[in-house]
Amino acid sequence: MKHLSVNHLLGINELSQEDIQLIFHMADSFNEVLNRPIKKVPTLRDVTVANLFFESSTRTKISFELAEKRLSADIVNFAANLSSLSKGESLIDTVNNILAMRVDVVVLRHPNPGAAYFLSKNVDSVIINAGDGCHEHPSQALLDSYSIQQKLGSIKNKKILIVGDIKHSRVALSNILCLQKLGAKVRVCGPSTLIPKFLTNMNVEVSFDIKDSLKWCDVANILRIQIERQNLNFFPSSREYAMLFGVNKKILDNINKDILILHPGPINRGVEVTSDVVDSNKSIILDQVSNGVAIRMAILYLLSAKMKSKY
Repeated sequence: MKHLSVNHLLGINELSQEDIQLIFHMADSFNEVLNRPIKKVPTLRDVTVANLFFESSTRTKISFELAEKRLSADIVNFAANLSSLSKGESLIDTVNNILAMRVDVVVLRHPNPGAAYFLSKNVDSVIINAGDGCHEHPSQALLDSYSIQQKLGSIKNKKILIVGDIKHSRVALSNILCLQKLGAKVRVCGPSTLIPKFLTNMNVEVSFDIKDSLKWCDVANILRIQIERQNLNFFPSSREYAMLFGVNKKILDNINKDILILHPGPINRGVEVTSDVVDSNKSIILDQVSNGVAIRMAILYLLSAKMKSKY
């Protein structure tokens, strides 16, 4: 079988286009498994996975846990607020103690950018980045791109719009990198205070006009406003944001164009997007959730296979 070119999933930048398509191909196979009456395979029966979440998470944590269970892996769940970290223990000591119990794979969510990279250089285990601060969220970008490719057949030359809080979103950076590797044209739209200046060096179009941007795109990925990561007020109010950048049915009806609507969740209904759009036939948000399990099964399987091939 083909192997990934990487030993860890730390960010999209380290993946080749071939790596991404290999993950997508494997996700196709696992989607077939998930549609069977018996949704479990013994593929990772001898692999132990530790889920280390140092930030609150619902969708990503559940998705990874379900993927691990569907592959028959042994699972260790770690809650930072109940750990020795609260007593002053360092991240590296905490992880080394867990790895001393012969853990093969670590799925890490951490508030500090670079935490997954740091661990990959200091512990002998496969590291999967499940989100590091405002930096990256590679598995989310992979499932978003996979969902688009599933619907449109190809991502190459498609126009993808990312709307909202680009500055504080790890999903945005990973999506931009992944979509560009697959040949898409990417535009971002949001308040100027939430658009980082470095995007101009990444061949990304920047717009502050939501109507024009929706007319331009084939796909709109709508991001949540990350209030919990903002130590300043970047716009006057949620009401004003909804008026200027919110996506609603009236705007979509007026542009008279079929576009796919994505959202990584959780959704602030009525702020970045209205319920009538979320629940419309343009939305593939629930497809993203379903595909998240298949993509994460593919990541776990391929990285574990690469690990075993070294021994």
